[in-house]
Amino acid sequence: MASSETSATPLDAANLDPDAGTKYDFPRDLVGYGRHPPDAQWPKGAKIAVSFVINYEEGAERNVLNGDSVSETALWEQIDRPPREGERAINAESDYEYGSRVGIWRMLNLFEAHKMPITCYAVGQALEKNPAVAQALKEGGHEIASHAYRWIDYHDMPPELEKEYIVRQLEVLKRLTGQYPVGWYYGRLSPKSRGLVHEVYKEMRTPLLWESDSYCDDLPYWVDVPAEKDSEKPEGMLMVPYTYDNNDLKFHSATGAFSPQQFFEYLQGAFDTLLAEGQAGEPKMMTIGLHCRIIGKPGRFQALKRFVEYISSKPAGQAWVTTRVQIAEHWRSTYPYQKGKR
Repeated sequence: MASSETSATPLDAANLDPDAGTKYDFPRDLVGYGRHPPDAQWPKGAKIAVSFVINYEEGAERNVLNGDSVSETALWEQIDRPPREGERAINAESDYEYGSRVGIWRMLNLFEAHKMPITCYAVGQALEKNPAVAQALKEGGHEIASHAYRWIDYHDMPPELEKEYIVRQLEVLKRLTGQYPVGWYYGRLSPKSRGLVHEVYKEMRTPLLWESDSYCDDLPYWVDVPAEKDSEKPEGMLMVPYTYDNNDLKFHSATGAFSPQQFFEYLQGAFDTLLAEGQAGEPKMMTIGLHCRIIGKPGRFQALKRFVEYISSKPAGQAWVTTRVQIAEHWRSTYPYQKGKR
């Protein structure tokens, strides 16, 4: 009679992580802060820190004009359309252009009217094609962070080439803004990206205050950097988690085709939950991810406007609407890095 138990099969060597034990090997952490997270101690006793992020990507997406083999298919109004191979997709191009021509200004006007600083995840090539946006962000007191030089998938890019792109991005943002970005978010990163970003910043002797390729927490947290394992003075990497759920990409996603009303209600629910936790003694942070060509469209824009007005109506001091660098600087001061600790 055959046994009901199945024998364990040995691990297939082909499925083992090729980066294990290398400078790219950032381990997973499924425990986090647990049931009792640290007190964020937000400035002036705020119960929640709110970070609005504008992803500025227009003009840096896949396009044969940029040397790509196919056109862009992600995050535009007809994502069911297949890519054009070896030729331009004029409709997709034009939809992206709405974000750089109209959407970005509609959004900045709203935030500046409410005196709310935002963080811009800026793709270098996109800003190069519309430097007026970089100037407006600087004049408006907003943070310009890195969203890589191209808005493409870096997953299969050779590390040597990816490193060249990181260096190019830093140089472009320095030229356009006057300073290197202190924060980084890829979105379409490779398994080696975090290690490469850390390496380039060190080689260029410029500070990396935060990294946001994480979605696993409602608070910043520290991670050890594999390349620093033998360092006498390791600095760690501060992760300031980003979001896929409080994000207007849901309008173009099969997992959440929201109406503007539903999007507002979702953001409202997230804010109310986190505010209540803060009022109970465990302050958190909330990130809202936005795209110029998505929430910048008139019909969807009302959801963002309503949410901005909603949090503005709360009693003064409850919500700290701020940039990611300010959150990072606060966390670094309140909870300095200690090797092996979050």
